[in-house]
Amino acid sequence: MTRSRWLTRAVAVTSRAGVKVIPHLPRGLKRLLSGGRAVTIDGNTLDPTIQTLLVAQRAIGIRSLGVTGNADATRRQNRATTRSLDESDVHAARVESLVIPGPAGPIPARHYGPAEDGGPLLVFFHGGGFVFGDLETHDSACRLICRDAGVHVLAVDYRLAPEHKAPAAVDDAYAAYVWAREHAAELGADPDRVAVGGDSAGGCLAAVVTRQARDAGVSLPTLQWLIYPVTDLRGNTTSRTLFGDGFLLTKRNMDWFESAYVEGSGLDVTDPRVSPLLADDLTGLSPALVITAGFDPLRDEGEQYADRLRAAGVTVDARRMGSMTHAFLNMNSLGGQVSRCNAEMISALRAHLARA
Repeated sequence: MTRSRWLTRAVAVTSRAGVKVIPHLPRGLKRLLSGGRAVTIDGNTLDPTIQTLLVAQRAIGIRSLGVTGNADATRRQNRATTRSLDESDVHAARVESLVIPGPAGPIPARHYGPAEDGGPLLVFFHGGGFVFGDLETHDSACRLICRDAGVHVLAVDYRLAPEHKAPAAVDDAYAAYVWAREHAAELGADPDRVAVGGDSAGGCLAAVVTRQARDAGVSLPTLQWLIYPVTDLRGNTTSRTLFGDGFLLTKRNMDWFESAYVEGSGLDVTDPRVSPLLADDLTGLSPALVITAGFDPLRDEGEQYADRLRAAGVTVDARRMGSMTHAFLNMNSLGGQVSRCNAEMISALRAHLARA
């Protein structure tokens, strides 16, 4: 068995064991299994459930989200992880696969519908460093958002690097947003309340799509929901240094994702299509709900983007989930503080869209 396939199996076994056992352990026992001490950095204390899971993964040699340098192995590993974290008891009223016309061919998508028609539609772009992630890795998260926010969710399976360099993902995401505006009523959603959102790389895409819609004179998204977004590929923030190793998303991961996505694309890392924080003009954009995590390398750039939006006159609701790491959206089955943080940000999404 190759090392990458061994890692895939090990991640799956560790995650399954963690999901079944760790959430039910007393808080004190979690601390004991994690070395006996709370992890407090930069004023935030790591959630003990996540801390215990990280220790269990490190014990078998797994320290990050990706098998750096191997896209296929990374995709297998993350599909296995998300399967083990799936919440099979979370259901959308209806789920259907569809295809959206794209600039380079059909874009696979999946529509999650709530029990009642006529509600808002969220066009959702998954995370994964522009290298991995698909409709399956974020299926559980989309079901949760659909059910608890009471919104339609259109998940978009945009093209991935390194096979498809920047701005392929951006072009697919924008095409999907325009299609969603035109076809929202056919999906049973309110065509006047179409939002964009995503986690990590998907948050970057949602931010870029919002700006492109403004520049093209297309109706703006009702809201941009940016969950621990990538906003600056230069990577010069304090949080990238503080949390660059040991908290799921590592510096090695990020360097490789950047290389896979941008190198050879003809774009520089300062191009606002890949680093939306560096756009010259952020005025006139949609209201933003920006979520960051206290132990995430991307924390500071997400908060810097929120600050720049505010300075440009955009309405911003920025929330830091101080005890969380990157990717906590996909870890809802761990329960406890993870579930409470997800519940808070999904409740905030529902409230913002209800007021729109």
